[in-house]
Amino acid sequence: MKRTVLFTLAVLLAASCFGFAADKSDADKSAESAGSSKFGVGVGVKVSTLGIGGEVAVPVTRITNVRFGFNAFNYNHSFDSNGITYNGQLGLRSFQTQFDIFPFGGGFHLSPGVMLYNGNNIDARTSVGAGQTFELNTVTYRSSPTNPLLGTGKMSLNKVGPMFTLGWGNLVSRKPGKHVIFDFEAGFVYQGSPEVRLNFTGSACDPNGLACRNVASDPRFQSDLLREQKRLSDKASPFSFYPIVSTGIGYRF
Repeated sequence: MKRTVLFTLAVLLAASCFGFAADKSDADKSAESAGSSKFGVGVGVKVSTLGIGGEVAVPVTRITNVRFGFNAFNYNHSFDSNGITYNGQLGLRSFQTQFDIFPFGGGFHLSPGVMLYNGNNIDARTSVGAGQTFELNTVTYRSSPTNPLLGTGKMSLNKVGPMFTLGWGNLVSRKPGKHVIFDFEAGFVYQGSPEVRLNFTGSACDPNGLACRNVASDPRFQSDLLREQKRLSDKASPFSFYPIVSTGIGYRF
């Protein structure tokens, strides 16, 4: 985690240096850059794969901005897997900052950044109906008819991570008289390897409904549960690099 944050800060510093180096240096263009400060600040709203959110941008140089944004969204979904019912909720919560570089002076931008808070996660309540069979780690069990299985599940991610997007649109447009801005961008955030945790209470039996035992104290069940958690974590590993696609509208004051 510490190395990830240090690497991201190094990328932002390099991007900042690039932005300043690429800016115009002659007297006329310096005056133009100073004059662009009258554009003040830009605010916007957007819809993205990170949720519904808002953002604020302020100019740094003639071709660079600093942008801050937040996102939030909830989605409920139920599904069955290997005989286990999952009543899940996807919760999207995040806050990020990005350094926008406009290398050609127009709307096209490259935007390295940092997700300063990643609260994206999946929570679920799990259950197996009384007397129904299910699988953990390819091992078949039967939920106790008198004490059926109930449980919880959670997928968590790194709280901080680097991100990068590119797209079109400048919340603090340098064009005189332009106030309404449309924006589109795509990229990714690195949020680490997803970690899945499962917990069950109740009793499980063999496939024939015999030898029922409390799962919390059964070493065989707990061993299979750990392997099932690893299988699900590995299955979710592609989400280490979470895709970002967004579109929005803003206003420059």
